Amino acid sequence: QLQLVESGGGLVQPGGSLRLSCAASGATLNDYAIGWFRRAQGKEREGVSCTSRTDGYEIYADSVKGRFTISRDNAKNTVYLQMNSLKPEETGVYYCAVSPDFVQHMCGLEFGEYNYWGQGTQVTVSS
Repeated sequence: QLQLVESGGGLVQPGGSLRLSCAASGATLNDYAIGWFRRAQGKEREGVSCTSRTDGYEIYADSVKGRFTISRDNAKNTVYLQMNSLKPEETGVYYCAVSPDFVQHMCGLEFGEYNYWGQGTQVTVSS
């Protein structure tokens, strides 16, 4: 059974950087589109970024464009989210999710499009 485990969260000052990891077991991430989502306290879950199964197609939420980068290491069966210039309002729990249902060169930022979720990792941006 596919399992996803996020790591890399923590406390960072405003303007700082973190790299989140999402390690998969039980399946090969090559077969899935992957998304990163976050939920700030008191807010709805928000799609941050996604990447397709193939072709390197990526989507970023407007709020993170130019600051966040999604990538995958197929050899390690892991996907990453590099987050730079972090802001206090980006504090929250960050989740990775995967879906086998997108066509090969597509992904999306709607949480209902994803089938499997990790448990999340807390990111706190504060001075």
